[in-house]
Amino acid sequence: MTGKIKKRVIVFASGTATGGGSGFENLVAAMRAGRLNANIVAVVSSHAGGGVHARAIKLGVPFVFMREAKQAGAQDYQRIAKDTRADFVFLSGWLHRTQGLDPRTTINIHPAPLPDFGGKGMYGHHAHAAVLAAYHAGKVKMSAVSMHFVTDEYDRGPVFFQCPVAILSGDTPETLAKRVNDAEHQWQPYVSDLVVQGKILWDGKHPHTLRVPADYRFHTPFDQQ
Repeated sequence: MTGKIKKRVIVFASGTATGGGSGFENLVAAMRAGRLNANIVAVVSSHAGGGVHARAIKLGVPFVFMREAKQAGAQDYQRIAKDTRADFVFLSGWLHRTQGLDPRTTINIHPAPLPDFGGKGMYGHHAHAAVLAAYHAGKVKMSAVSMHFVTDEYDRGPVFFQCPVAILSGDTPETLAKRVNDAEHQWQPYVSDLVVQGKILWDGKHPHTLRVPADYRFHTPFDQQ
């Protein structure tokens, strides 16, 4: 008897001209260790020959270069999804607004609490700096790793995972980023696997249709107060 065919996943990971892509590499490691029940069939980056490309070569994962990603439209994303025959799309450090993808099967990981610290320009150092500013103003007590389904608007799809990350009094955006990144690497494969298995799902239209396992610990945004 043959095993069940695994879902095909593509990962969008911007990276930089020289680095980035650690989340993508972590997902591949989880897949190969059997902790992510899927086949990562390609990784997409907006940097030709950049850090993500280097990791793709090292890992033996097909690389797709998305030229002019800032101007990409729905047809560009849809073409990549069709060409790779993707069942699911994971955004992992993708810095551009996606359009035209199926919101039921497209997920993103975000390095800050949502919805308050999401939207255009709220990524990486900018997100961590904003969270720290709010912390010092007494508005929040901690940061978070968030995961959500993806719509055509930045960071507006339903949040299905949010793990608190402590803020220390002497934190800088860089030290907070390191702790958030560690939490991302810990949780992203596990939660992504629940999505691939259909244990976390959404109809792509109505927020109230979001479904998570009954014993799922982080099924709603945490209470910062």
